[in-house]
Amino acid sequence: MHNDRTITEARLERVLKERIRPAVHPVSVPLSVGVWHAPGEPVSVAEGLAGERTPIEAGAAWGPPWGTSWFTVSGTVPREWAGRTVEALLDLGFDENMPGFQCEGLVYRPDGSPVKGLNPRNQWVRIGERVSGGEPVLLHIEASSNPVILDYHPFVPTELGDRETADAAPRYRLARMDLAVFDRTVWELVQDLEVLGELMTELPVDSPRRWEILRAVERALDTVDLQDVGGTAARAREPLAGVLASPAHASAHRISAVGHAHIDSAWLWPLRETVRKVARTTANMTALLEDEPDFVYAMSQAQQFAWIKEHRPEVYARVKKAVAEGRFVPVGGMWVESDTNMPGGEALARQFVHGKRFFLEEFGIETEEVWLPDSFGYSAALPQLVKLAGAKWFLTQKISWSRSNKFPHHTFWWEGIDGTRVFTHFPPIDTYNAQLSGKELAHAVRNFREKGGATRSLAPTGWGDGGGGTTREMLARARRLANLEGSARVAFEKPSAFFEKAHAEYAHAPVWAGELYLELHRATLTSQARTKQGNRRSEHLLHEAELWAATAAVRTGFRYPYERLDRLWKTVLLHQFHDILPGTSIAWVHREAAQTYAAVAKELEEIIAGALAALAGDGSPGATVLFNATPHARGGVPALGAAPAVPSAPAPVAVEPREGGGFVLDNGLLRVAVDGRGLLVSVYDREAARETLAPGAAGNLLQLHQDFPNMWDAWDVDHFYRNTVTDLTDAETLRAADDGSVHVVRAFGSSRVEQRISLPAGVRRVDVETEVDWQETEKFLKAAFPLDVHTDRVAAETQFGHLCRPTHTNTSWDAAKFEACAHRFVHLAEPGWGVALVNDSTYGYDVTRAVRADGGGTTTTVRLSLLRAPRFPDPRTDRGVHRFRYALVPGASVRDAVREGYAINLPERRVPGDPGSTGVPPLVRVDDDAAVISAVKLADDGSGDVVVRLYESLGGRARIRLAAGFAVASASLCDLLERPRETARVEDDGVRLALRPFEVVTVRLVRADG
Repeated sequence: MHNDRTITEARLERVLKERIRPAVHPVSVPLSVGVWHAPGEPVSVAEGLAGERTPIEAGAAWGPPWGTSWFTVSGTVPREWAGRTVEALLDLGFDENMPGFQCEGLVYRPDGSPVKGLNPRNQWVRIGERVSGGEPVLLHIEASSNPVILDYHPFVPTELGDRETADAAPRYRLARMDLAVFDRTVWELVQDLEVLGELMTELPVDSPRRWEILRAVERALDTVDLQDVGGTAARAREPLAGVLASPAHASAHRISAVGHAHIDSAWLWPLRETVRKVARTTANMTALLEDEPDFVYAMSQAQQFAWIKEHRPEVYARVKKAVAEGRFVPVGGMWVESDTNMPGGEALARQFVHGKRFFLEEFGIETEEVWLPDSFGYSAALPQLVKLAGAKWFLTQKISWSRSNKFPHHTFWWEGIDGTRVFTHFPPIDTYNAQLSGKELAHAVRNFREKGGATRSLAPTGWGDGGGGTTREMLARARRLANLEGSARVAFEKPSAFFEKAHAEYAHAPVWAGELYLELHRATLTSQARTKQGNRRSEHLLHEAELWAATAAVRTGFRYPYERLDRLWKTVLLHQFHDILPGTSIAWVHREAAQTYAAVAKELEEIIAGALAALAGDGSPGATVLFNATPHARGGVPALGAAPAVPSAPAPVAVEPREGGGFVLDNGLLRVAVDGRGLLVSVYDREAARETLAPGAAGNLLQLHQDFPNMWDAWDVDHFYRNTVTDLTDAETLRAADDGSVHVVRAFGSSRVEQRISLPAGVRRVDVETEVDWQETEKFLKAAFPLDVHTDRVAAETQFGHLCRPTHTNTSWDAAKFEACAHRFVHLAEPGWGVALVNDSTYGYDVTRAVRADGGGTTTTVRLSLLRAPRFPDPRTDRGVHRFRYALVPGASVRDAVREGYAINLPERRVPGDPGSTGVPPLVRVDDDAAVISAVKLADDGSGDVVVRLYESLGGRARIRLAAGFAVASASLCDLLERPRETARVEDDGVRLALRPFEVVTVRLVRADG
């Protein structure tokens, strides 16, 4: 037989594109269209329906960036279509390659009830089946003219990312707005040919099955009359029936398809637009559920459910009905699909608290799977929090994006820093927007790393990022692929069904210990510094507000602000979404985030001030109370308590001129030399009798790099950025101030930096306060500290503990971690002596090693990442004035690093008043500060119980006593949602706890007088 394979394959492609697909809607008539362009921001449905329409024709331009236009389409079903299925085809000017990234619409009935969403892959609205003819058609479309930000030539700087900078030119041209006959038989023929054609091209060329399909397709194409596709479609399907009925091999891989529409809560669109994206997608999915009995759809992010509930109650009613039927499945158990690198421990816990509680209260559902397909790496603290939240499974997709190393597992046990393990799955289909194409399914089978041990994987199926969801075509594919020779078996089912089966067959899956580090998107730890500072500050203000409000409630009867704290927490949690906190959204998003964080700070300061005033009492004039919100005592003030301020003369800090230029600062514990360039050239630890800085090197050295990654500007920093560096050593000003600090001013490029270097009395710590007027483009600013420490690892704080990473590059896995995340501290040590670098708002850092100047051993340089200046998607990222505080702590243990990290983020507060000689005793205290109290609050249920969360912070065992400063009737150990899991024995108003390394414990204390 002659080999005509490529000819038949090309024939199939052309006939489908040019003849058969167009015949799905063989006849059509145009609809009349009118439009009203809403001024400014989106309006209510009632206002949109009432707007005065003006006629508009197909081909007309419409839609300035971020505008909203209300279209009305009207017409009559032709009588000659009686008995046929009729659909409206509504094309707003779509590009089928950009679902979720351009204009979209939501269709309404005349009474204002929603029908379904419109997007480039879902342009039809069913009018009726077996119509009588003559039926009037009247529909309204709320159309959003969202501009395309990520175009075919990606990462081009654009002003379209903010309504304040975008132009007013229309972005779209109205296309087809028709009534059309829908030919189900032709549509089914399209699905047959697409599934078989895609399967055929993935099979080996010498496979008999491939040729069997090829000949069946050839016969089908011979049968169809290209001038009468509808009349011959049924006969054309007959040659395909046999090859479609051939069953899959017994060993065929099994794919659990889950309907899905990953919707970024903000990204290349603002938050307000996401509200509408969610409404469009859920309207589509609930409609599809009604039409398709085998379909199952999963949706994460409690915030998005809450948006529908508030803004589109009619859609929410449909969602609740589908959830009750078990086919619309809430998953994830988090408020949003957050970043997991940068949120603090308490914030990450609250993601689960608020997410799971919403699903429990709204639907009575205990979500068991954590669903984070798109976050940029996963903290090693997560497994414990997953378990403490009452979940047991974890799913992500993003690690498949790693550039250097291929992750060795797809189904495995993930072990966190405390030893907790969670059953985890990475779908080998390598997308969270699967279409169930032949190429995707074949890739999933080839790619699956657990062959021989496991037989199944999951496929999140539907258009996503900007929403859209699953389509009827995807469901048609799944039906044909349920049991088809040469393919994986596909079935729609709940995520929980997949996990139950996967765990049952693979209980002894391999183990991965530690973080799931994404070898990509490392610059998300630095981009948009204001957003990151807003997050860090908000987290610590929330800690203070809960602590002092709870203390005041117990001590003075202060009214605890339950509702306000709940709302403020949810606001902060929303902004931890994985494209907001990482700094990868358009300018509009980050502009609004800055405004939101300012409002959050203002309200939290009001709550704190009210609670502190109640606690401080009325004092004599000049009397002051010091409040300490850190979990460590400092300056004579107990942890989490307050004491009267005692006037005292501060210990002297000597500041003297340095020979050769500069100054020497000395507080009796450290002697610090600042040279004529304003750089640290010596930090001598008097007690340890050793130098902190590497020989011949300078500390607090600001370094400027060219920063132009190969792609994903705001997301990525590529390793080659290190090849070009400018040390900022020229000082415009260097002077000693009256307060004993040294001030340095530098200018570089179009920017300017001022630093204040100081040495606090009685403390082994060098403080650096930095203010930068940042006006650079495509640059990366770092602060370097070369340390005379020989070590193969660095400890970086993460949620509820710390994580050790290598300082060397022995393997490609080590080398790939050239930029990593730390919260409040990084710590490097030799046995018996270490150094900590603490900060108040940065996250990115890097560590390198160098040979000592004298040739003996190695030194270690740690650098804080301060600022970047990418131009996409925000062309003016981080322009303006920024303030940072960081400090070098010589001689520090990890215990010291933890303490100083909290101290720099929670400055003491001085409040007028006089609570008595004993001050304000803490509500709770521990007898070993290896255990760190991360939250003190009243229980969310309004019972008045005191809830305390604490963790072991050093990575060791700890036996502690948690003592309450009030009468305790009973105590229990709880999950994160404050639900008791076991009773704790109360002795003298306290409980004893045995903590394992990095263990997180939540204790609920019932007050005897409550």
